[in-house]
Amino acid sequence: MIKRKCSQLIEEYLEYFPCVALIGARQSGKTTLLDGLDGTWNYFDLEKSADHRLISDAPDLFFRMNPDRVAIDEAQLLPELFPALRVAIDNDRTARGRFVITGSSSPELLSSISESLAGRIGIIEVSPLSLEELTPEDATFYKLFEKPDDFKAIIDALSERRNLNDIHDYWFRGGYPEPWSRNEERFTEIWMEQYIQTYVERDIARLFPSLNRARFKQFTEMLAGLSGHIINYSEVARALGVSQPTIRDYFSIAHGTFLWRQIPPYERNVKKRIVKHPKGHMRDSGIVHHLLRLRDLRQLQSHPSMGFSWEAMVTEEILRGLSNAGIAHDYYFYRTASGAEVDLILEGKFGVIPIEIKYNQSVSPGKVRAIKDFVSEHGLPFGIVIDNGESVRWITEEIVAIPFSFCI
Repeated sequence: MIKRKCSQLIEEYLEYFPCVALIGARQSGKTTLLDGLDGTWNYFDLEKSADHRLISDAPDLFFRMNPDRVAIDEAQLLPELFPALRVAIDNDRTARGRFVITGSSSPELLSSISESLAGRIGIIEVSPLSLEELTPEDATFYKLFEKPDDFKAIIDALSERRNLNDIHDYWFRGGYPEPWSRNEERFTEIWMEQYIQTYVERDIARLFPSLNRARFKQFTEMLAGLSGHIINYSEVARALGVSQPTIRDYFSIAHGTFLWRQIPPYERNVKKRIVKHPKGHMRDSGIVHHLLRLRDLRQLQSHPSMGFSWEAMVTEEILRGLSNAGIAHDYYFYRTASGAEVDLILEGKFGVIPIEIKYNQSVSPGKVRAIKDFVSEHGLPFGIVIDNGESVRWITEEIVAIPFSFCI
């Protein structure tokens, strides 16, 4: 059993809020986290007809009879649950850690939460396994975001945590827990195919019954080729044969259901003309490689999408690590009209930290001009290049190169 990094965050939130919501992609491990709650919790699964009927027949009565230590899986399947949950919480607002709910479908779930439970609930996103979670010790890298003033000492203390073979294995396979638990190539192939089929035929069909499922399935297959790219909605719409508003809706649905991560452009205090189209990537590299029909790591390394896939995987790993540690952040990318680009801009209480992601083992000073200019123009103390080098080294006085194997 792999201990999830967000387990500690769940325990912390249960001390602060009456209710905690675990949201994330289907099969990312939310139900397993509920199973990890101690034996005093009562568990209900709304995908089971008996549990659904028990709660849906009289939600207010259910909570009067079950006022504490209640865990409800797939809560978005019962919208009328949320007003009743609000009433139950308000009957004793001083009590904490009373309810845990999960949901796989962010648009509907977050809408219900914002309407009924604002101020009463802590929300934690549960992603598929991160590479950091396959390493027992916490990653020192994330202390950069907790104590940014000590960045030089923290950077000096970084050391290798994973070998390159393990990293590449994870990159190719992705992070969904079930294929990792079986560790069989044929099972993984079948599981991935069924996952996409279930996502479209059940989850999307249930959430958006009027949606053209065949066309949306085509769209999900297109996403693998778009992953890591700046998105031009009109071009994608033409390729799929739909209107631009429809393709915008498709991207919104894919982002809201955790298949895709939309990354907005960084527009704060910018002195140059920038590209304002969003960028994005599929959240799991294993799904990407399955949709691209890549058989093994060697085929991936020679594929035109290799660099985009690597950048997306590293970006996702960093964002998952920040979320698991409970570090509030916003994320962006930066690209000027002249082509200067920084892959990831992170902003939070720690300030602004730009990150450039390279697959190469070494990066020359001439290859970091864009991030160096960004650091200078925004008055930042440092910028980071994440590569596959063998040691931490300062490329310039402001730009430090950190091997990915030292970060996770």
